[in-house]
Amino acid sequence: MLRFSANLGFLWPGLPLLERIDHAAEGGFRAIELHWPYDTPGDAVRKACEKHRLTLLGINTVVGDASRGESGLGALAGREADFQAAIDQSLAYCRVSGANAVHAMAGVVPQDQHRKARETFLGNLAEAAEKASGQGVMLLLEPLNPRDMPDYFYSTAAEAVSIIEELGSDAVRLMFDVYHVGVTEGDVIMKLRRYKDFIGHVQIAAVPSRAEPDEGEISYPAIFEELERIGYAGFIGCEYKPRAATGDGLTWVNRLGVSL
Repeated sequence: MLRFSANLGFLWPGLPLLERIDHAAEGGFRAIELHWPYDTPGDAVRKACEKHRLTLLGINTVVGDASRGESGLGALAGREADFQAAIDQSLAYCRVSGANAVHAMAGVVPQDQHRKARETFLGNLAEAAEKASGQGVMLLLEPLNPRDMPDYFYSTAAEAVSIIEELGSDAVRLMFDVYHVGVTEGDVIMKLRRYKDFIGHVQIAAVPSRAEPDEGEISYPAIFEELERIGYAGFIGCEYKPRAATGDGLTWVNRLGVSL
């Protein structure tokens, strides 16, 4: 049975995080996932989730210095200590809040620096994976499409999977975001089949708009059917940008014949 989580980085924008958690529960979601919740105390997030019987899934490591165009630190040579500090921050937040996964953000890297960046990322992830594994937390690797995030360290599922294979750690898995895969590569169903054994979490949004998943070039009924066929048992993260009011846009659920 398909299960969906509300990504509160995008849904109910403009509201304080704790209010967004309330709205997610009222909207029928059984789980939530966050981007950068660090301004809200983790124990307050835990209490809000317990109140509504919501499962708290993943959070992101910090982006670094956004004013310098940074969008993650994991693959940035010379920033290893900063990345480990970011991992420590995320794992500490997981311990308090109850989150069970961390998206380890790789960062923006010029193409001519990719070889060194890959070595850096592998070394950083090996150390981070030991920390995460000891805490029972999953590290997620998410390729981002080059239209939205030019020069991000990786943009394809194959690149992320090659790193996971080289690491050989059960603590590191693939974040399969259908939106990013659809924009960068297409052929989404075949990639779900190919990488099913590496997937730790799935996210959805319309392509190309990144709005509710009831428009555009991706047939989400077919995606949902494939996820059931391959035996995906995790939550499906609704990481889309609502066309208007988030609550009004939840009509996609009935339109696509699923339940939250």
